[in-house]
Amino acid sequence: MSLKKALLGALALALSCGTAARAESLETFRVGILGGENEADSLRNYQCLADKLPAAIGVKEVKLFPATDYDGVIQGLLGGTLDYAELGASGYAKIYLANADAVEPILTTVQTDGSKGYYSIMVARKDSGIKTLADMKGKKLGFADPDSTSGYLIPVTSLPKDLNNVAVKDFFGETGFGGGHENLVLAVKDGKFDAGTTFGSGVGNFDEGYTSGNLHKMVAKGMIDMKDFVELWKSPLIPNGPIVIRTALDTDLKAKFKQFMVDLPKTDPACFSAIQGGDFTSYTEVTPAFYQPIIDARKAQIGG
Repeated sequence: MSLKKALLGALALALSCGTAARAESLETFRVGILGGENEADSLRNYQCLADKLPAAIGVKEVKLFPATDYDGVIQGLLGGTLDYAELGASGYAKIYLANADAVEPILTTVQTDGSKGYYSIMVARKDSGIKTLADMKGKKLGFADPDSTSGYLIPVTSLPKDLNNVAVKDFFGETGFGGGHENLVLAVKDGKFDAGTTFGSGVGNFDEGYTSGNLHKMVAKGMIDMKDFVELWKSPLIPNGPIVIRTALDTDLKAKFKQFMVDLPKTDPACFSAIQGGDFTSYTEVTPAFYQPIIDARKAQIGG
């Protein structure tokens, strides 16, 4: 082999390696939005990100993709058709168990009391006569979504400890899914379920739906009055879900995105509150290790 060919070969190899090593860049940044809230409200709440992110991270546009359920966002992240989403811990666990390298959990929220967690909360209609968890024996319990942490995974795994080690399927007469947190609470309100599991910060007043979470958002939108409901059960603290970003994206873009989000509570508190659905103080860094207990619970309960 001539020296010229050897040099050209070495150059080609170097260029090839450089291309492989360089993470994926893009012109359109695609945002996945979990199902559970009606689409118009989801798009309205996230529009501030669509307006601000292009200049902040160096892309031409940001597109919002609200899903009808949790799995739509999960599959989009696994398939590379979405670049960022805010997930529940169980949703992240599902992705991790399918492909641990698909996304990176980078941030989570901090509650107003400084905690990095929230609660699964079971509610029933106050006029139903159901006042305690024991009163639900043989009755119909609604879950939010099969991939919801607070709306399914944690209740299924934690409730038996408060039911004298009786499994959920043996204690309740019937269970079902409400099609997201918002629809579930409305189904409880309409009497389709005797009680249902949703989520809240557990901080502040129950009459206000606490300081953040699905109940708080529904109260703020005038969809429910908490005086019509009673709390039957509250779970142990659940790790706040992660902001995840697709691992294959350009390193510089990921760094700019993370910094934008870290700064958001100060640069645009209204936008921060809108996308989070309530009152939080800030974001804080997380790694996969923060979610290992949920990953283990999902693997044991659901198998992925």
